[in-house]
Amino acid sequence: MNIGFIPLRKGSKGIPGKNIKKLMGRPLYAWILGEAVKSNLDEIYVYSDDEDLINFINEEYHYTEKVQALIRSSESATDTATTEFAIEEFIKSYKKDLTTFTLLQATSPLTKHTDINKSIQKVLNEDFDSCLSVVRSKRFFWNSNGESINYNYLHRPRRQDFEGALIENGAIYTITKKQYFETRNRLGGKIAFNEMAEESLFEIDEAADFRIIENLLSNQLRKTKQSNKKIKALALDVDGVFTDGHVLFSQDGELAKSFNMKDGMGLENIQQDVEVFIITSENSKLVESRMKKLQQKNVYLGIKDKYLRLEYILQEKGLDRSEVVYVGDDVNDLANLLSCSWGLSPLDSSNEVKQHTDIILPQKGGELAIRNSISFLEKYNQRFK
Repeated sequence: MNIGFIPLRKGSKGIPGKNIKKLMGRPLYAWILGEAVKSNLDEIYVYSDDEDLINFINEEYHYTEKVQALIRSSESATDTATTEFAIEEFIKSYKKDLTTFTLLQATSPLTKHTDINKSIQKVLNEDFDSCLSVVRSKRFFWNSNGESINYNYLHRPRRQDFEGALIENGAIYTITKKQYFETRNRLGGKIAFNEMAEESLFEIDEAADFRIIENLLSNQLRKTKQSNKKIKALALDVDGVFTDGHVLFSQDGELAKSFNMKDGMGLENIQQDVEVFIITSENSKLVESRMKKLQQKNVYLGIKDKYLRLEYILQEKGLDRSEVVYVGDDVNDLANLLSCSWGLSPLDSSNEVKQHTDIILPQKGGELAIRNSISFLEKYNQRFK
């Protein structure tokens, strides 16, 4: 087994609740967890002292057998406990055959599944005992004694001729089982380097880092956008898209939501040509009933991590994001709005969404926003006929 290990502590002095703090509408840990799921790892273990988080992860990611969340001891989650302490505790309890162990850090959300795969590959197939992720820096280093460390200042090299230095970015560490038990450390033996993109040097340590990482993530996600492909799928949020976002409650729970009949007719017309996916964070009986009435087959209720769930759906359907129009109105839709071929948002969407969406629809949610999205999709696909 090639397993991934994501240690999370409930307590954080620098940024309270750091690991579950939202980044682009997703909890921080979800970024590395999602990439781990897409990687060649056989299993991924989230190891935390937060029981609520453990229960949430096991419920939210039930559709993939790769992900499991386990409770860690309070001793391994103190401010003074080392990551190695947590690793040792976990490995002692792991009962399956272990080939490689990969430590993944939630504070490095720019890590990609291809980076994880490269690390595993180096250890499995290139005769290395362990591997760490690094970034090549072409900066000139000095020590406190006024001595240049990695270059001769009397012969300053041109940047293009300068090899630079490798800096540990703290994102990925892979080691074989045999080597781990020799060193009791995340690294040991013959060590390989996994060079990652320069921006991966940024980690979440301070509150201000969230803003920097958000900008970098936004640019990463946009790279999958419009690629002159035919649109094959339409993915839709519900509240604020199908509806105006208002809900009537009684003492027994949800009483009513308002849906537009013309939106339903538009879906009936379009689903002969494209796949339609309904993805909502609410586990609503009213929504379930309405989607049955509309004869929608691909309905996903109670999904908090919409980005990873859509990724999983597209993989099952043999599609990619460059073939998808996504319609959403709030921050939990941001990652999908940014990464799908076209991101559309109703007129009354949140301001955070409007800053990033491709098209702001002239209608509000529940007022033909879906019908207008379908018209856009149909006109766009005309060019491929």
